[in-house]
Amino acid sequence: MDETTTPQDQRTRSRAAAAPSAPRGRRAWSRRRWITLLAVGVLAVLLAWNTVSVLTRTAEASGEQIVRLPGGDIHVAQDGPPGAPTVVLLHGLAGSTPWWDPVLPALRDLHVVRVDLLGHGRSAKPVDGYGMAEQARRVGAVLDKLGVRRATVVGHSTGGAVATSLAEQRRDLVAAIALIDTGPRLDAFLGDSFAGRLLTTPVVGELLWRLRTDSVIRDALSTAFTRKVRIPDQFIADIRGMTYRSLTATDEASSAYVKERPIPDRLAGLGLPTLVIFGSQDRRWQPSSAQDYRRVPHARIESLDGVGHTPMLEDPDTTGALLHGFALETAPR
Repeated sequence: MDETTTPQDQRTRSRAAAAPSAPRGRRAWSRRRWITLLAVGVLAVLLAWNTVSVLTRTAEASGEQIVRLPGGDIHVAQDGPPGAPTVVLLHGLAGSTPWWDPVLPALRDLHVVRVDLLGHGRSAKPVDGYGMAEQARRVGAVLDKLGVRRATVVGHSTGGAVATSLAEQRRDLVAAIALIDTGPRLDAFLGDSFAGRLLTTPVVGELLWRLRTDSVIRDALSTAFTRKVRIPDQFIADIRGMTYRSLTATDEASSAYVKERPIPDRLAGLGLPTLVIFGSQDRRWQPSSAQDYRRVPHARIESLDGVGHTPMLEDPDTTGALLHGFALETAPR
């Protein structure tokens, strides 16, 4: 300390020297905090992008994806070259996309889009939305999102009602329609198996559904086949994954749709190329009722000898060949 400096002066200079250091410290901490936050943000974005990329690659590799829609997401599976004519396959009640697996080899040169209807397979299972018109609108929305502009739409059983409703709503989208064992009118229904009838019986059905076993489900499926076929475990798993509401609401909606107006009458005025495939030994619908579709102008009716309600499993070669030829004949040029 020199002679001219007092203790008071030294304290003043010390405070003055220390004063600038506090803001620099706060600024340094602020910069470090923002750098850390920025790094965390960038890392989160990269991780999210990586997840999306992996999911996208997986979907592209497997041909399967979930299409996001208001009211319930829909699972779809695509096969074949995207630029080929498009065939849309819609399963029946309690079915799912794997029910079409046996006919895929015959359709390998076509762009095939299989859809799990709402409440079925890997699609959402909400409380409502199971009317045939609602199901059809949802299928149309899925195809729009996939970029499909025109397609041959194929429906099995209840899926045929959905396909018909889609044709009624979207003449711009449906180029042709094929129905496989779709009952034309309600009084042509022969009935279900004993287990199937119990499952749709109020109160009893819901209790049985809660206690359902694989054997109960297989028994309920028994009338879906006439020829002896192996029922894949995936079919059972997909049915077990349904809710009681999605099962019964779809069943009721399908019956209401056919009761309101027979399907041949609905198709008669649409002027669409129509193919009807029916098993001659169908145990759920009167096989002779297939002749009702003669009311549809230029409809082609194919009866498969010795085949039951599910031709794509009981005779996949013939069924696949018929669908393939029809899709090529009716494909937009």
